[in-house]
Amino acid sequence: MLIASLVMILAAGALLLYRIWYGPSMLDRAVSLDVTAALIIAGIGVKAAHDRDSFYFPVMLVLAFLGFTGSVGIARFIAVRDRPSVRADGKQDHR
Repeated sequence: MLIASLVMILAAGALLLYRIWYGPSMLDRAVSLDVTAALIIAGIGVKAAHDRDSFYFPVMLVLAFLGFTGSVGIARFIAVRDRPSVRADGKQDHR
């Protein structure tokens, strides 16, 4: 069971690397990086289950927090970048 989960994580990682490299938009790349953080956490979980050691759980929690804050930061950056600009006369600029 652990080997099957590790193989699935590695396959998903390979597909994510493809999406990061060839993603058609910045949002696709940002989502792929967020999922990569989740895959790293899942890989650490597989190692913790294999070793039967709970040492890795705080590490997984910290990585989950860092992945979440990174995702929120990227989402805010993309939201500000994609916001339509408004001119002084109240009309929107069309790009």
